[in-house]
Amino acid sequence: MKAALLLTLALGATFATGVQAQNPAPAVQPANRFAATIKPAETFEAGVLLVERHGSKGRPIILIPGLASGPWVWQDVIRQFKDQFTLYVVTLPGFDGRPAPAGEPLDGARTALRELIASRKLAAPVLIGHSLGGILALAVAEDLGNGVGGVVALDGLPVFPGTENMPPEQRPQAAQSVRERMATNNPAAWAMQQRQYMRGQGVLDIGKADDITPLLLKSDRAAVGAYVADVLALDLRPGLAKITAPVLVVAPFYQYDNVQNAMTAEDKVEHYRSLVEGIPSVDVVSIAPSRHFLMFDQPQALAGILRRYLDRR
Repeated sequence: MKAALLLTLALGATFATGVQAQNPAPAVQPANRFAATIKPAETFEAGVLLVERHGSKGRPIILIPGLASGPWVWQDVIRQFKDQFTLYVVTLPGFDGRPAPAGEPLDGARTALRELIASRKLAAPVLIGHSLGGILALAVAEDLGNGVGGVVALDGLPVFPGTENMPPEQRPQAAQSVRERMATNNPAAWAMQQRQYMRGQGVLDIGKADDITPLLLKSDRAAVGAYVADVLALDLRPGLAKITAPVLVVAPFYQYDNVQNAMTAEDKVEHYRSLVEGIPSVDVVSIAPSRHFLMFDQPQALAGILRRYLDRR
């Protein structure tokens, strides 16, 4: 698979510069079908995180949205599981209208997730993350060992796909390049890029893509770039053996998007498996047809996969 395609699959963002905005996406509109969220039982701050709690019984589960996303990505999962588990839905700083983070955003979020688990005395929580959230889930599982009971990474991997063979000394330079390009990107061009991404690689349905785009644009553009840069500089593979929890990686797949490189669903699963092979207990499954925001393309299939995973824990 070409590196450029892998980069967008990994984090769900486009980084082209110099795009002329002929028809920029409209400004954020009032609540749409995806913005309407389920009322939480409790809302509180945990370090730099905003946390919603849904439910009050069963095993604790932490839901971590991906790049530029908020709790709205998890509404169907909340609806399916809030009566059986205690769900903690986090929003990262800089995303979904939250103030931009200070310092290194990925390290700050990683620390705050550990603090959330400690302060709430969560016993072996299951971490479920999408994209960037999946990366954070794997990172925290490395940090805490037996303190994490399970990890489900939805299109999130321990290294930025397409950069797995990049020499470590080149990663900081590549990360800085991304920061600079994102910081100088024209806001109108950025909005258009996000809409094009959502239509072309985010979800299968154009109507859904156009509803989701304004929600992504609520996030701070510089913060998005900072997170991407941090992830680009990161390679969790040397520490994967520290993860004691069973890990499930879910790979979305849509055949139409892979015609040029002749990749099959099995090929993609094997590629993802090669990137997580250091984890002692790991499985990789595919959901098709779906794109990066697979919770909107295949909500029932995802719920079934999560239920089977949780039933075994």
